[in-house]
Amino acid sequence: MAKIMVVDDAAFMRQMLKHILENAGHEVLCEAADGAEAVEKYRAFRPDLVTMDITMPEMEGIEALQRIRRDDPDAKVIMCTAMGQQRLIVQAIQNGARDFIVKPFQTGRVLEAVSKVMVSF
Repeated sequence: MAKIMVVDDAAFMRQMLKHILENAGHEVLCEAADGAEAVEKYRAFRPDLVTMDITMPEMEGIEALQRIRRDDPDAKVIMCTAMGQQRLIVQAIQNGARDFIVKPFQTGRVLEAVSKVMVSF
């Protein structure tokens, strides 16, 4: 199973994702509350996969994605977004995100995205 870093500025969203992932047998290696913390923790922990919120204080998810991919071009990042942020999703995919999931999270879709990204790359 995958070692995952969960990045979201909302603690309850991190908890919700952590619950879904751990119940499916994945390990949540670490969490971050903003993009800057995500970049630091990625360097320190080197998770197999990152779930990254797009909209956060300090540093947005897309900037954090760019920095992580600069350090590690093979980084596997799934973006998390609210409904109606299609422009940001396209921008994230263009910057190397492997997939995206929409809030509120649906367990099946979260696990489908994780499986797809872990198997295909």
